[in-house]
Amino acid sequence: MSPLNVPGDGQPQPTGPQAPLMNRKGFLQVASGAVAVGAVGSLMASCQTQGQTPSYPVPTSGTYKTPTGQQVPTSPPYSPPATVPGEADKPIELEAWKSDADRKSAPVPTPLPADQRVGYALVGLGHLTLEEILPAFGQCKKSKPVALVSGSPEKLQKVAKQYGIKPTSCYSYADYDKLKDNSEVQVIYIVLPNSMHAEFTIRGAQAGKHILCEKPMANSSAECQAMIDACKKANRKLMVAYRIHYEPYNRYVREQLQKNEYGKPKFVDAFNCQSSANPQHWRHIKALAGGGALPDIGLYCLNTTRFILGEEPTEVFAYTQSDPNNPLFKEVEEVCSWQMKFPSGVIANCATHYNVHDSRQYRVMTERGWYELTNAYAYEGQKLTTSRADGAIVRQENVSITPKNQFATEIDYFSECVSDDKAPYSTGEEGLQDQRIMEAIYQSAREGRPVKLPAIDKKDAFRGPEPNLQ
Repeated sequence: MSPLNVPGDGQPQPTGPQAPLMNRKGFLQVASGAVAVGAVGSLMASCQTQGQTPSYPVPTSGTYKTPTGQQVPTSPPYSPPATVPGEADKPIELEAWKSDADRKSAPVPTPLPADQRVGYALVGLGHLTLEEILPAFGQCKKSKPVALVSGSPEKLQKVAKQYGIKPTSCYSYADYDKLKDNSEVQVIYIVLPNSMHAEFTIRGAQAGKHILCEKPMANSSAECQAMIDACKKANRKLMVAYRIHYEPYNRYVREQLQKNEYGKPKFVDAFNCQSSANPQHWRHIKALAGGGALPDIGLYCLNTTRFILGEEPTEVFAYTQSDPNNPLFKEVEEVCSWQMKFPSGVIANCATHYNVHDSRQYRVMTERGWYELTNAYAYEGQKLTTSRADGAIVRQENVSITPKNQFATEIDYFSECVSDDKAPYSTGEEGLQDQRIMEAIYQSAREGRPVKLPAIDKKDAFRGPEPNLQ
């Protein structure tokens, strides 16, 4: 841009090589005036039709005089050009600034106004609710916590104050059915010991609320079926909280396998392990948990393998083992190791352990390469490595994907299902199928033989429509 050449009366003068240059004092006087003019112009422009860009050329530098008389460099107010859709859930589109040499930025967040968000009642204030789920609502765009249910009045009072939930929207388990009268609650999120899932899902559906239930869905396939039947009878949606279905890295592996990017998948090696220390915790009481490592964390290996392959196993073979001298495992198994055979010929080797250092990963071996996902089942920290041959060299690549809060993503997805009246992807039938397979795994371990499962040829047989996740 050519130098500014504006005399004291504010009238523009010729610019270019023949134009007289101003002295420093004159320039500062003019620039200070230009800032004021620019501010007014900017305000007027902001009130005009959205999406219009400021006219050019504009002054790009000037000075601001402070109350003490000091002059500091500044520039006129400037708002980047943008396309602003009228719909609340459509992102504002800002002007491009990155080249395609760098990773494309995600769309700007599109949080709905508070009065348009789906209201959730959280049932159970244990580790998962307090450490992960309630904080995740801060990143939700379509959901909000509006009610709490707990057997601890002290926790209820404190957590309600922390998250701005009205005292009248705090319930004991005995008062649970009163949720039917709370019009702010559209969804009940069940975060309870496994043995309580069936009862509180059924009662929640009878109260007229949609249900998001933590996994495992229940302690038996009969309980799972009763939950499905109750929600269908009440015409309420039921979704099982399989957050891996919405996690970007696991979805990427699934998409690559569906495309046979490195040839057909042939073998899966998956394990999910952690160390526990409290024998009084409900996870170590069989009547509450239904089992040990398998239904709690081994379920991730089972369900994620089914998810990324899109297939259902036809046979399982399993072992379980527990240290008889460890009080943690008086009632539930310490370790479970099992294999699954799939119709395509894929064999999955899976294991879960309750008494080893945290380790959560899988590797899918294909005809021409492999995918290995570290921290595959964790709340964060996923790392994906792929390998394939390229002539005389072997290429190993680290795939980096922008992470998302897994709980916020699945909660907002279910809110979208409720608002748009769509069938959820992670159905009750999906949870029932996992329970049936786990029952077959326990049977195999007891009897020391392979157990066959009904042949199911349909891809993604128990899942709803594919989600469109932005």
